[in-house]
Amino acid sequence: MNIHFEYHDVAASSRLEEFISEKLNKLENKYDFIVKADVYLKKENSNNPELGKICSVKLGTPGQTIFAETSSGTFEASIAKVITELRSQLQRQKEKMRPH
Repeated sequence: MNIHFEYHDVAASSRLEEFISEKLNKLENKYDFIVKADVYLKKENSNNPELGKICSVKLGTPGQTIFAETSSGTFEASIAKVITELRSQLQRQKEKMRPH
């Protein structure tokens, strides 16, 4: 799987890239139909300290693109929420792909 990282108002971080890559590789091991992943990390000005660090992930799969985005106080929390959302979407897609 090819993983592309893009940062908006955030300095590039190899630690975050490794963390995200590890999580996405676990998804790919379970859902082998994932072709690519586009990861967007951005910071937004927010009065709420529990929001503002946004992680968006777009997964390329045959026939469909899967997208999830969350905002939390830290990038690690945002990534964890996005991975959870992607996992449920991938499970639904896998069930649709099964022959009846």
